[in-house]
Amino acid sequence: MKQLMVLAFLLAGISLPAQQQYWQLTPDGGIRWTVQAGQVHADHIEMSGMQVSAIVRYGVDETGKMVFSRKLVFPMLRTIPNDTRGNLIKEFTDNITDSIIIGGRLVKGRPQWFYIRGILECTTLLEKGVSIQRKVFPSVDKAAFIEYYTIRNNNTDAVAVHIPETDKSEITDAASGVYGAYTINYKVYNGGPKTLNGNSELQFWVVISARKTFDEPYHYAARYEWEKRLALVDQLQDNLVLKTPNDTINCMFAFAKIRAAESIFDTKEGLMHGPGGGEYYAAIWANDQAEYINPFFAYLGYNNGIESARNSFRLFASYINPAFNPIPSSIIAEGAGYWNGAGDRGDQAMIGYGASFFALTCGDTSVATSLWSLIDWCNAYLLRKKSPEGVIASESDELEGRFPAGKINLSTNALAYASFRYGASLAAALGKSDKANDWKKEAEALKRNIGSYFGASVEGYNTYRYYEGNNKLRSWICLPLVMDIHDRKDQTRDALLSRHLWTTNGMLTQSGTTTFWDRSTLYGFRGLFRSGATDTTYPYFAYYSAQRLLGGHVPYAIEAWPEGNQRHLSAESGLYCRAIVEGLWGFDPVGFREFTISPKLPKGWEKMSLHKIHAFNTSLDITVYRVRGKYRVCLQEAGKPAKMVFWNGIKPLHFVL
Repeated sequence: MKQLMVLAFLLAGISLPAQQQYWQLTPDGGIRWTVQAGQVHADHIEMSGMQVSAIVRYGVDETGKMVFSRKLVFPMLRTIPNDTRGNLIKEFTDNITDSIIIGGRLVKGRPQWFYIRGILECTTLLEKGVSIQRKVFPSVDKAAFIEYYTIRNNNTDAVAVHIPETDKSEITDAASGVYGAYTINYKVYNGGPKTLNGNSELQFWVVISARKTFDEPYHYAARYEWEKRLALVDQLQDNLVLKTPNDTINCMFAFAKIRAAESIFDTKEGLMHGPGGGEYYAAIWANDQAEYINPFFAYLGYNNGIESARNSFRLFASYINPAFNPIPSSIIAEGAGYWNGAGDRGDQAMIGYGASFFALTCGDTSVATSLWSLIDWCNAYLLRKKSPEGVIASESDELEGRFPAGKINLSTNALAYASFRYGASLAAALGKSDKANDWKKEAEALKRNIGSYFGASVEGYNTYRYYEGNNKLRSWICLPLVMDIHDRKDQTRDALLSRHLWTTNGMLTQSGTTTFWDRSTLYGFRGLFRSGATDTTYPYFAYYSAQRLLGGHVPYAIEAWPEGNQRHLSAESGLYCRAIVEGLWGFDPVGFREFTISPKLPKGWEKMSLHKIHAFNTSLDITVYRVRGKYRVCLQEAGKPAKMVFWNGIKPLHFVL
């Protein structure tokens, strides 16, 4: 870790303080922060279930006391106005351990350690040899946040314990709710006076829940809810398993699967993946869902993810129109409305690319057929936006005006190229040869035109300008690398890791600023790996992974800074996994039963593997070994003999299942 921090400082474009490493890996796949004497630190983490999302703030203050609050979001309890942010939200700052009486008086507690693995845990040492363990997590399928406590008496003598008996409700204003009044309930289970014998323990739990007032209340069992949450975490850890010599990357990948997959909400329009962050729920976006997360769900092996992806494409397809007005950037409020405040952000390119990649990787003809009309319409729309220079115009990009994008930007064009490219492969798989040939030609032409229109010398690098008139390096110059456009790869790679863009917090959105968004950093890593710069990129990626997993703000990829206070938006965790699967491994779907890979082992690695890749209607294990300067690749499809091939590391390996 220290070597990586030194490297990052040496190569940083601007001087930002490195985060202190608070956390350590644990043998069971979690991370643990052991609180040191006098240590002051606080952080926040988001965790989600199908009916609730919780942003929990935790840590230790100057007095050694625990910091603990939770902001709860109930996405399906809609508020007025029923817009993007129309979620019922309530923040709770109380800490029940401050009110526990032991031996007739209130006691002070000092946190000893914190632990994370899909659940946030903390053990606090109280006075008189009594400790309390706290596990906090959202219910998997109910509108409830659970706090599960275990008090342990570490003495030989019995002690008297009193836990507050609380059951209080708040009823919201009926005029402010889409469904009328809502009841928010805070209830302590198994409270009251207790006698705790020596070397024994007892459990109690706090449940904060919300419901429509006309619905009946529910009795919550904390252990049952805890076991369901653990089962979900274990299920996600058992699919798409990465094994490398770097335990930090392995753990970050495993954690990213949790955050990417948990943020799926059971709305009246079906399952909808949502970014989160305290604002963005029960809604979908062309970038976050169609472009970022849905292609990842195609090989994760999580049914809820697959269904949420199909549902999002269904909702986008409902806006197809013969006049070729753009599909809205976002469908909000459980599908009841839409947002298009930034105009056409290149959304059709995002959707066409994501849907084509998703359909190919699923390997299901019925899924592909259901998505075909959407993909066909999106590509037809893009062709109508072709300029005289042969590139695609759009009104903005996914940054929605935060930074200039001109009338024709690189992001829209790289994504449009991918939409034509993967769309052509999908058309061929469906037997639509004429369409496949047409789109293949469009992709080839657009690739050439991207080079001629955007290719430029920017701040001394022979790379890409982001739009006409742009003279500052932008992190989205990585997108051609992601889409296998390598004409300017050497100088583009140098620019991405130069002092102009690289910092100790990842890549700047634009040189000369302090703004960074993890989405472009993670796309950058994917493009760098995919273009073959493995040994150059690996130290940066390993450093980034250690910062996000074990540093001052853990344990997931974040949205941005300074905007949003580095929220744990969900789709960014999907992009982290894709940086490895599609970047380091070079995974690429070609047809319903075929794909290519170009896995490159970083210097010092002799082996890496991906197990239980759920793609093409089957399950795959792939292992790569370094053998005498080349690679031996073993592909094991479930129920079939293993295939072993030697690879020179140049042309991607092509497999037909």
